[in-house]
Amino acid sequence: MLIHLSDFIKMRRKELKLSQSYVADLAGISLNTISKIERGEANPTVDVLDKIADVLGLELKFEIKDIYKLRYAGGQDISE
Repeated sequence: MLIHLSDFIKMRRKELKLSQSYVADLAGISLNTISKIERGEANPTVDVLDKIADVLGLELKFEIKDIYKLRYAGGQDISE
């Protein structure tokens, strides 16, 4: 199952019972920014995503094939 990044961030934040304001403060971003990211209205830069992941206790780790899968293959496995 493929989950959108915005939904995952929101789900993890709520799982930890953290407010958007708290996450924004610790990540050094604006409340407006985290709100837009969670609504899918803005795509975070890798730097911002790394800061949010740190606050949410997650490790930011991508492989090129995973990015390709998400962007170009509609989430389908592209393994040989």
